[in-house]
Amino acid sequence: MNNNSGDTEFPLTRSEYQHRMHGNGGNNRQPKNWGNRIFWSIVLFLIAIIVIFGGIAWHNVHQTSNEMFTSAGANKERNAQKVLAERRPVSILLLGTDTGDLGRHYKGRTDTIMLMTINPQTKQTTLVSIPRDMKVNLPDYPDESPAKINAAYAYGGTKETINTVQKYFNVPVDFYALVNMAGMKEAINQVGGVTVTPPLTFDYEGASFVKGKPQHMNGWTALKFCRMRYDDPKGDYGRQQRQKMVIEALLKKSISYKTVLNQKFLKTVSKNAKTDLKFSEMMTLAQHYRQATKNIKQSHAQGTSDDSDGQAFQDVSHSERQRISDLLRSSLGLEQEDLNTNN
Repeated sequence: MNNNSGDTEFPLTRSEYQHRMHGNGGNNRQPKNWGNRIFWSIVLFLIAIIVIFGGIAWHNVHQTSNEMFTSAGANKERNAQKVLAERRPVSILLLGTDTGDLGRHYKGRTDTIMLMTINPQTKQTTLVSIPRDMKVNLPDYPDESPAKINAAYAYGGTKETINTVQKYFNVPVDFYALVNMAGMKEAINQVGGVTVTPPLTFDYEGASFVKGKPQHMNGWTALKFCRMRYDDPKGDYGRQQRQKMVIEALLKKSISYKTVLNQKFLKTVSKNAKTDLKFSEMMTLAQHYRQATKNIKQSHAQGTSDDSDGQAFQDVSHSERQRISDLLRSSLGLEQEDLNTNN
């Protein structure tokens, strides 16, 4: 992984993007990325730092964080380094891409978009999921708008994704962390698999699952467990629940000296992740913010179907965006503001 933004790669043309996104006839029924994995990925890394805080494997983790560092180059609304230095609540945009698996080697989309705030004063973490199909006008790509919010990464990388999230929710994004699909599959294999109890019975792409029966899964099986969407009565929300179950299981398997000292495991993390958190900033989070990660409040931006522009968008209403903005700004200790005034 290069230590530059990596976002200057020329994106797909609109026709190429739509073809990969929809396939024949605009059909969007393709296996998608894991949902909540990205949150647990960054928490996993922070826990790894905490475990070796006494100096064990310090060089390995420091080197891993250096390999992960990639500046976003976004127009951030405040000085994130100053906020962290003053131990004020911070926000981290958590992203997951669909590259690195299923033969996908193009730039890809962020099929996981979650904004996390960590408040050391209230000792609470707030986590909000943003629907990947949310209909937006991209700030720096008006000719490609309207578009799904996950297209921001395809066109303008992490920078455009941050700018779009800040615009639509009026919440400062202090840092980001991004993980791709292949990384989590590799990580599961390297910890010897995970055990999960399926909430429903289904078959998907050669894998079978039985409701209520604990099942030990390798990376391949876990990926199938996480991807199924259309046969779940809860739809994408049901899929998100299964995704979270897998990552929680991975987290439990990963909290050990054996894992933290495993250079192959750390290399997997660094190879499949990007963040603009420097090592010293990770250390600050690990030392002064970790208590807040024990109390997690979750929510999501609820959208409604909108096919008016020939794509299967999710329309997140102004009132819903205002609700999310109020929730996140409150969790950051900021005054609530009217989106009409600030957009």
